[in-house]
Amino acid sequence: MAEESPMISGYRIEPLNAQTWPAFADLAERHNGVFGGCWCTWFHRYPDPPDRREIGNRAFKERRVREGRAHAALVFDGDEAIAWAEYGTVEELPNIHHRKQWEQGVERMPDYRITCLFVDRRYRRKGLAEIAVRGALELIGAAGGGHVESYPHDLPPDKKISSSFLYNATRTMYERLGFAYERPKGQGNCVMSLTVPAATVSG
Repeated sequence: MAEESPMISGYRIEPLNAQTWPAFADLAERHNGVFGGCWCTWFHRYPDPPDRREIGNRAFKERRVREGRAHAALVFDGDEAIAWAEYGTVEELPNIHHRKQWEQGVERMPDYRITCLFVDRRYRRKGLAEIAVRGALELIGAAGGGHVESYPHDLPPDKKISSSFLYNATRTMYERLGFAYERPKGQGNCVMSLTVPAATVSG
């Protein structure tokens, strides 16, 4: 019997794969390919594969998904994907902002990193970014768990920034999810981590 998809706060969580690609693509296309047509490929690009430039971001992302080399937790409202949290191994997602500084400060290589969040504009300011991250942690736990890093924005309490620029949410959100602050990274970002236990399978 197939496992039921996890539900978080009334929303269904599905992994990004060949079956859910059309829903992911619909969400991206509703927002002009996301972040200037990136299609959530930037974190895959170190080094930048020549074939990405040849076939374009959309086709490059789809191919990686179908090959099992791109992961995300998709948040569904009914049959429509409305948010995602991209996650994967360092090998799968080698390109992060302030990468050289991050490399100099590494004491423990993470098993997974969460690199990018996106929420449909109709659903923003409703806690969907947090639900997407919780979904990613659920999927990581189901895959055996591990040490997870993320790189949120570390903003002063009085500083406001448009949600469209918060590609990985804020330190305070990750603190609510149990992540521990590790160190600063670049200007206005930080490294946070959480160890996710393997999910227990009943039955």
